[in-house]
Amino acid sequence: MNADPPPPPRGRRPGPPQGRDADRTRHYGAPGPQPGPPQAWSQDPRQRPQAPQQRPPQPRQPRQNRQGARHDGIQYAPTQTPEPFVDDDPRYRRRGSRQQGPPPQGPPPRRPGGPDRYGQPDPRRRPPKPRRKRRFRWGRGILIALLLLILAFGGLVIYLDRSLHRVDALPGYPGRVAQTAGTNWLIAGSDSRYGLTEDQQATLNTGGDVGDGRTDTIVLMHVADSGKPTMVSIPRDSYVPIPGHGRDKINAAFAIGGPQLLVQTVEGATGLRIDHYAEIGFGGFAGVVDAVGGVKLCLDQAVEDPAHNISLPAGCQKYDGAMALDFVRERYALPGSDLDRMANQRQFVDTLASTVAKPTTWLNPVRLWNTVDRGVSSLTVDEGTHIWDLARLAWALKSGPVTTTVPIGGFEDTSSGNALFWDRDRAQRFFQLLAEDKQLPADLVTANGFG
Repeated sequence: MNADPPPPPRGRRPGPPQGRDADRTRHYGAPGPQPGPPQAWSQDPRQRPQAPQQRPPQPRQPRQNRQGARHDGIQYAPTQTPEPFVDDDPRYRRRGSRQQGPPPQGPPPRRPGGPDRYGQPDPRRRPPKPRRKRRFRWGRGILIALLLLILAFGGLVIYLDRSLHRVDALPGYPGRVAQTAGTNWLIAGSDSRYGLTEDQQATLNTGGDVGDGRTDTIVLMHVADSGKPTMVSIPRDSYVPIPGHGRDKINAAFAIGGPQLLVQTVEGATGLRIDHYAEIGFGGFAGVVDAVGGVKLCLDQAVEDPAHNISLPAGCQKYDGAMALDFVRERYALPGSDLDRMANQRQFVDTLASTVAKPTTWLNPVRLWNTVDRGVSSLTVDEGTHIWDLARLAWALKSGPVTTTVPIGGFEDTSSGNALFWDRDRAQRFFQLLAEDKQLPADLVTANGFG
């Protein structure tokens, strides 16, 4: 029977290190001889224990990130060349650190206008200015008012222009007269009762219904490019050629073919190209006169016409709408019949135009609106005429036009009754001067057409 081996001596025998010592051994190498018991320094140095030999420290190898870049706490190693310090340079910013600027220099800021540390007001800061009251700017207010007036005026013009009654009055027929100088208006006064009630017809003495209407007034208005306009009365009994209907009285053209045939007849008889056409009825005459507050007209002698219930005093009187209509229509009680009536019609048109152009009319908003509204509602114009064309015509007549009648040669009986014939030579010279935009000589300016 074998006995157990004896235990090892009590002292530790050298052997390979274990645990944490093993790690230190692998990192620093094997330890040197262990020192013995302490000895005095006076002993023999050869017998003095030797200090363990230390391995020189090796530099720490920098770690590498996943991308293979070296770093040992900073993301970028600065170069050897000195570089200026930049506070927000990302190269010097550590991970997780917030961007911070340099520490503030100087004393802490004070509130604007507050005292300094000695309790004195800060001389470097101005006290706050008192708040000024906002003043009304007259220039801006006037500009806004002007813009509003312009917009309102533009809207009013468009409304009135659309209120005009329009008709295709300027025909485009073969062989039409070429364009002539100046601007020529053909104005027809129709005796149509359209739009009038029975009470208005009785008040205005218009008589019974006459169908589509006739024209008792034919006026040719020539507005020269330079100089005064010329108002020419064309007698309604003028015996002229009517296209497609032979020769007849000129007012028959209106009854047969309306405005188109009347314009074509006048162009053929005068040689002037008509640029604008306007027609006004009985109600228009009376309404415009009442809107302007009446017109002042003059008669050399009193007119009494019991058959048509017309009584007009001699001299200059202020006429209202109904009396003015009697003034322009009456011819039976006049010595010159239709010729004297044309003179009265020219006087009425001239007076009405000058009254409308007076400041008392266009500076009074109510009167101006009533005048324009009633005039526009009673007018019939061609399709190319607008409200501003009528305004230019009224402005041209404000200084008074030259009023005259077509040169007349005499009266003769025809198949259409007693008709008026023009003086061919004088009439040709008359209209040739107007076509050339020249002023008429004194021998061609007559009140009744006779030289």
